[in-house]
Amino acid sequence: MSQSMVSISGEQHKRVCYFFDPDIGGFHYGPGHPMKPTRIRMCHSLVMNYGLYKKMEIFRAKPATEREMTQFHSDEYIKFLKRVSPSNMTSYVKEQHKYNVGDDCPVFDGLFDYCSISAGGSMEGAARLSRDKCDIAVNWAGGLHHAKKSEASGFCYVNDIVLGILELLRYHNRVLYIDIDVHHGDGVEEAFYTTDRVMTVSFHKYGEYFPGTGEVRDTGMSRGRGYSLNFPLRDGITDENYKTIFEPVMNEVMHAYDPGAIVLQCGTDSLSGDKLGCFNLSMRGHANCVKFIKSFNKPLLLLGGGGYTMRNVSRVWAFETGLAAGVELTSDIPVNEYYEYFGPDYKLDVRASNMDDLNTPQYLNRIKTIVMENLRSLGGPPSVQMQDIPSLPIDAALDDPNRDEDTINPNKRRPLRLLDSLVQPDGELSDSEDEGEGGRRNHKRHRDADSVTEGLGRRFGVGVGIMGAGSATAAASGAGPSVHTTVETIVRRKSDVDVVPPAGAVGETVDMDVDEPAASSANPKSGAAGVGATKIQ
Repeated sequence: MSQSMVSISGEQHKRVCYFFDPDIGGFHYGPGHPMKPTRIRMCHSLVMNYGLYKKMEIFRAKPATEREMTQFHSDEYIKFLKRVSPSNMTSYVKEQHKYNVGDDCPVFDGLFDYCSISAGGSMEGAARLSRDKCDIAVNWAGGLHHAKKSEASGFCYVNDIVLGILELLRYHNRVLYIDIDVHHGDGVEEAFYTTDRVMTVSFHKYGEYFPGTGEVRDTGMSRGRGYSLNFPLRDGITDENYKTIFEPVMNEVMHAYDPGAIVLQCGTDSLSGDKLGCFNLSMRGHANCVKFIKSFNKPLLLLGGGGYTMRNVSRVWAFETGLAAGVELTSDIPVNEYYEYFGPDYKLDVRASNMDDLNTPQYLNRIKTIVMENLRSLGGPPSVQMQDIPSLPIDAALDDPNRDEDTINPNKRRPLRLLDSLVQPDGELSDSEDEGEGGRRNHKRHRDADSVTEGLGRRFGVGVGIMGAGSATAAASGAGPSVHTTVETIVRRKSDVDVVPPAGAVGETVDMDVDEPAASSANPKSGAAGVGATKIQ
């Protein structure tokens, strides 16, 4: 066992699939925008330098296709995302307004490619879970929970979570979605608000805060009544108080719903010190949610989400990757290409601050009682009509078992049969151890023109958008991002290994905030960030 990690005693061994595309860090929302995809690359750098690649399989997912995205999103919306670019956006003014693209959700170079990568990892993670290729799938580039069917929102364009859940529903009768981002998971809730096959549970800041949805009485409608649970919180919640609500509620959810699979959105803007958040969770308080949900031993899809203090985002997601793999990372951060970000102490931990917790015991108990009563009224897990499990996922019907691999267009998705045949058996190349009545209330529509301020604030929706003011203890508010995609395994044979260049080794300087040092990152158009797919040993 490496000194950089320690095995967690009593942990049952889990097969972990981790998805990362080196191109993800080269996309840029624009100068001054709080969403920085570089954070995914920073996290991956920690994962690799801590040696976690020894504990899991690492994959580069094939980007999601236009057809796959339209399983949830409208055809017109996806076509717009594919066509629009900074060079032609003046020709799409009407469409930008229609689809809410331009302020919080700007047009930038490679927008569609960015969405494809994000969605691809979540879809493939769900597919591998359904095919019992792993127990836990991780895609920190996913978790973009605000995107709607035909609308971008809160820095999110394509809702990879909904697409992943749709894949899971092909094989599982019921799927549980849990959201610990500081912002309400409105896009996912809205998508499944009228069905009982998906239960959504969101713990979030509520009030004059983006997106303005997620009131405790919003519990679904039609067949979905009772299957959308919201736990609205106030500023400054601590680890201890979060645990006293999260664990009892989730225990009751598991008992009442008995899901076949779980999707956990791990938005890190709920951490103390986040630039757009207003909670006071430490790294361990946030990670405790991952550890607790993992303990139910259900197929688990871990996704990213919000998080705008990059050094803290990368710390926590790396730590939670370790927990998924059954190890706890040590506090000393190993030297890596982003090492300067983690000064002056160069420690992994993210500590809580001394901000006031406005969540009184009386308030938390009152909300918890309402949520528990909603759960007990369900009367047990809903039944689902029996039907054949699909033998082939989308786009796989054309799979010819006799087709020569060398004749397949390298720019097109490879058949699942072929991909699965390339996956090495466990242990072969690794020393791993073991959303009328009952409708959703929207108290603060983020596009209310009366609330919009001027200047730079207007550009990012201050007062109305994800960066809107309204928190008593935070200077700004906002939210982070709150079927199936094939993959190419990241080493086919020991003698045929393509080494993925270190993150940020080649490329341009990414715009950074004043308090965060600049770091190099690869431009996804350059082709220098990653060539092909290689399984890291």
